[in-house]
Amino acid sequence: MGFQLEGPALKGELVRLEPLGHRHAADLAVAAEENRGTYAFTWVPRAGEVGDYIDAQLARAASGRLAPYAQVSAATGRAVGATAYWEPRYWRSEDQLDAIEVGFTWLGASAQGTGINAEAKLLLFRHAFEQWHVSRVDLKTDARNDRSRAAIESVGARFEGVLRNWSRSWAPGENNRLRDSAIFSITAEEWPERREHLENRVTGYATGRRPARPGRRPR
Repeated sequence: MGFQLEGPALKGELVRLEPLGHRHAADLAVAAEENRGTYAFTWVPRAGEVGDYIDAQLARAASGRLAPYAQVSAATGRAVGATAYWEPRYWRSEDQLDAIEVGFTWLGASAQGTGINAEAKLLLFRHAFEQWHVSRVDLKTDARNDRSRAAIESVGARFEGVLRNWSRSWAPGENNRLRDSAIFSITAEEWPERREHLENRVTGYATGRRPARPGRRPR
C-alpha cells in the first residue's frame, strides 16, 4: 500500500489540531475577518469563502498531497485558524515518508502572539519526526513576507535560501503570477534541540511568561 498521508488529531495545552471539516466553518469565518492586515501574502478566505476554502483543502486531501487541520483554541474551544501537512516526498521507498512540508498556516488576529503557533508547530514537527520518522520538515513563504519569515525562524527553522518563481502568489492583485519563495527547514539531526527550544517557548506562554524572542539562528 505504501505510506498514506493522514493527519491525526494532535492535542496540546494551548491548541488542538483537528482534521479540517465543515464543522469548523462558522468559527473560521469569524477568525478570518478579525483583522486582515497581516494577510497580504497569505491565502486566508473571506467569511463568505470559507465553505469553498474547506472544499478545496479536502479535495487536496483526497489526492493524497495534503492533511489539513483546523487550529482550535484550547481555552475557548473555537477554531482560530488553519494549518496542514503538505507535499509528502518519498525518495527511498513508497513505504517510508522522507520529507513533509508544514504550510497553509494562518491564525486569526486574536490568536496571534498567544503561543498557539509555537505549540501547533511543536505538535506537527514532533509527529512528523517521532511517528513518521521523516528526515526533514520544511516550510516556505513569500520571500517578501517579513512577518511570516520571522515567525518561521522563531520556531527554530533554518533559512536555506530563496527559490525564484517557485510557487503561485497569494498576494492581492497577483492572480496567475508566480512568487519567489523563502525556504526553511528542520532536519532529523536538528530536531532534539529544536524540540527543546519549542517546548520552552510553549511553557513560557502556558505559564503566562511570554518567552523572549530568540536570536537569529546561524545559517
